[in-house]
Amino acid sequence: MSGLLRVYLLLLLLGCVCLWLPSLARAALVISEDHEAPQEARGAARSLQKRSTNEDTVEVHSVTVDCTVTSRFARTVMTSVALNKANASQEIFFEVELPKTAFITNFSMEIEGRVYVGDVKEKEKAKKQYEKAVSSGRTAGLVKASGRKMEKFSVSVNIAPKSNVTFVLTHEELLQRKLGQYEVLIRVKPKSRVQKFQIVANIYEPQGILFVDAHATFLSNDLLPLVEKTVTDKKAHVSFSPTMEQQRKCLDCDGTLIDGDFIIKYDVNRAKSFGDIQIVNGYFVHFFAPPDLRRVPKNVVFVIDISGSMYGTKMTQTREAMLQIVKDLHEDDHFALIKFGSAIYTWRDSLSKATKENVTEAINYVKDIDSEGMTNINDAMLRGVAMLIKDRKEKKLPERSVDIIILLTDGMPNVGESNTERIQENVRSATGGKISLFSLGFGNDVDYSFLDVMSKQNKGIARRIYEASDATLQLQGFYDEVASPLLLEVDLRYPDNAVEMLTTNHFSQLFNGSEIVVAGRLTDNDLDNFMVDVMGQGLEDYKAQGQASPVKWTDIYPDEEYIFGDFTERLWAYLTIQQLLEKSKSGTADEKENATAKALDMALKYSFVTPLTSMVVTKPETEDGTDSPLIADKLTEEQRQQSERRGYYHMPVSPALYTPTYHSSPTYFVDGDPHFMIELPEKEDALCFNINDRPGTIFSLVTDPQSGILVNGQIIGDKKIPPDGKMNTYFWRFGIVHQTLGVRLEVNTRDISVFQDSKWVKLLWSDSASLKGLNVDLLVTKDRSLMVTLKDSVKFVILLHKVWEKHPYHRDYLGFYTLDSHLLSPAVHGLLGQFYHGIEYEVSELRPGEVPEKPDATMFVKGQQLNVTRGWQRDFRRDMKNGENVPCWFVHNNGTGLIDGDATDYVVSGLFKTV
Repeated sequence: MSGLLRVYLLLLLLGCVCLWLPSLARAALVISEDHEAPQEARGAARSLQKRSTNEDTVEVHSVTVDCTVTSRFARTVMTSVALNKANASQEIFFEVELPKTAFITNFSMEIEGRVYVGDVKEKEKAKKQYEKAVSSGRTAGLVKASGRKMEKFSVSVNIAPKSNVTFVLTHEELLQRKLGQYEVLIRVKPKSRVQKFQIVANIYEPQGILFVDAHATFLSNDLLPLVEKTVTDKKAHVSFSPTMEQQRKCLDCDGTLIDGDFIIKYDVNRAKSFGDIQIVNGYFVHFFAPPDLRRVPKNVVFVIDISGSMYGTKMTQTREAMLQIVKDLHEDDHFALIKFGSAIYTWRDSLSKATKENVTEAINYVKDIDSEGMTNINDAMLRGVAMLIKDRKEKKLPERSVDIIILLTDGMPNVGESNTERIQENVRSATGGKISLFSLGFGNDVDYSFLDVMSKQNKGIARRIYEASDATLQLQGFYDEVASPLLLEVDLRYPDNAVEMLTTNHFSQLFNGSEIVVAGRLTDNDLDNFMVDVMGQGLEDYKAQGQASPVKWTDIYPDEEYIFGDFTERLWAYLTIQQLLEKSKSGTADEKENATAKALDMALKYSFVTPLTSMVVTKPETEDGTDSPLIADKLTEEQRQQSERRGYYHMPVSPALYTPTYHSSPTYFVDGDPHFMIELPEKEDALCFNINDRPGTIFSLVTDPQSGILVNGQIIGDKKIPPDGKMNTYFWRFGIVHQTLGVRLEVNTRDISVFQDSKWVKLLWSDSASLKGLNVDLLVTKDRSLMVTLKDSVKFVILLHKVWEKHPYHRDYLGFYTLDSHLLSPAVHGLLGQFYHGIEYEVSELRPGEVPEKPDATMFVKGQQLNVTRGWQRDFRRDMKNGENVPCWFVHNNGTGLIDGDATDYVVSGLFKTV
């Protein structure tokens, strides 16, 4: 690290978010970096820097977000200027959040009058620089997944004393209309007060602006008047620019109030039946969302996964969502309910009209839905298709109506047909292109790519539903988007001799509150006008015709400097690349190859960072005259899902480079030999330690005198001492007590025994089972895991690690994981319990350790100064065989200095004893 001070300039900004378009972007932004610690040490230090440096030596002059929306096409420029006030060089970090649907188009840094600008190249060419950096031990990653819709871009540069740096990041995207409005979301988290802080959004819509709303999650009564909004017929201007004093969080502190989301929502006027067409500089864009169309009745089959993995919260949230969805069905709709685990169950053999009586009966059926069995997606889907086809053939459904299947699943097909490609082919063959499929993938275990392809093969889309407290609202929100079809089989036609290079101009359906967008290039730049025809199927055949003419922007906006004159061309390029990337995922090998080649050519031409291109920026040379690249990877939805499974942010090529994205709530566990792990998501960090003692020792893991909860664990040793002389110990038995509820549970590597209601019940690991009681629920996944849910309290997960029975040394053992630990009282203690309500610590002085990839550092915790080592422990919840590495600060000597007292203080005399 060359003794360089590091200062973390944290500027988390998010501009102009498109909330609908599915993103395929996983492009790379390569930036030369000054010399670093080894890559693992660098990853280890990321969260360290934020807490252990003197931020007073950097003065942030300005943070600005400038968003220009021109006919839905948004161009966002995020800029920050900072000064190094120190007498020594410092590395200053720039971080922003941007929408996963956006294409980065430019990144630049101005240092001492010299500007370093990005250059878009083919990804494979930039990859060589990346691999060189990895092989030399340097960090090479710039972008991490950040939540559901965003990604975090970060870069740093070494700045000389008393020098300035200006960072500028630009990205572009098309805003999509959703539920009758467009939304611009700007997330701001400057972390400290800024001399010049400004958000400016200018919206230009020649159709005319219907309404504009602006608000922010952090606005106080004092800040509310600072939001300035000016709306004329065809333009809106929104700005927010508080002074440093107005940013102050409180009178006697230096913190900032600016922390949250700044949101602008708007819509445009719609008068013409054929839509609105903008012709600028030889390119056109056609927006189609006619007003006052009557909804088309829908025939919807809900296919609901009730397999064992849906047990608990997911099943509850699904029931809650379905109850509301069924209540919201229009009386002209027809519907059916299919639930599936290993077997397939139908509410009725055919679809029913959504009368009050049928809806009431369906609600009662939904209330009784519970989890069971495995996951038989193939047979469930075919049953739903067959039901629609049969009712359509027997004329039980309105002739002018749309057939829809909504599939909700949280896992992989594992009963019946389990080959996903054969399932896709079976469903596509069965529907015959006449049924729309919308798939909802619940959680991280679902095969999203499988659902995505299957839905698009059948005129629909897939959407991820995240495991969170708002999952019910996510499910209802998606249904609202597709609840009211307006038109089917929509064709938008233009004269063959007038246009070329059209984006998709046929759409299977148009839903209320959405919008169809088509763009293309004119063959004659001097064309004064051309005819447009729109046809579709609604309650009546829809036909509209109109004449398109070039727009003179200088007439519409005479007082504006026209700074975005090529927006129609760039919008066309953006749409074309997105659609080519979709085509590159399906079709024949030649079709995929052609789509990929065209997308690459266009991305290079228009300087879009896409899955096929990378942006290369050369930074100033470091003291040793070297530079090394950094790569920002824009994740696909599948890759985002994979990164969440690991609990890490994604970086391409090398698994060693994953940086953690910790779970939204803390996780505490002990697993392996025995390794204790404390995840601290608010710090984006984790702590870990081992406890070594004699086999047979029983430790207090959790004890909460207020709630009456106790968890003890007993360790066991290897069968005999291995040749290396090291005797491994593991937990093989746990005792769990809830004295208030009268629950007592013993779990060992052989079986599970629970005492409740004055009797013992035994469950075997060799069988999947669920047991529900008044005060405790148990869910056993065969030879894998046990989930213990105590009534109105905490959840525990116990994993069974089975070892080959004839292994000469090792034995079966257990891992123990705590969920919802915040539900325990502040008095909770034990080897794990003492950390349930957080721990304060600081880490600094990162330095080489005994092993190059495991640096040492100094930790200040509980009034003590400890030497700690950056290491890895394995979390086995998602991968029982290999586990997933979680980086953590390892505290040596049985956690001495981190845990209260000494490890021997936690030894108890029995499995259900407190002393």
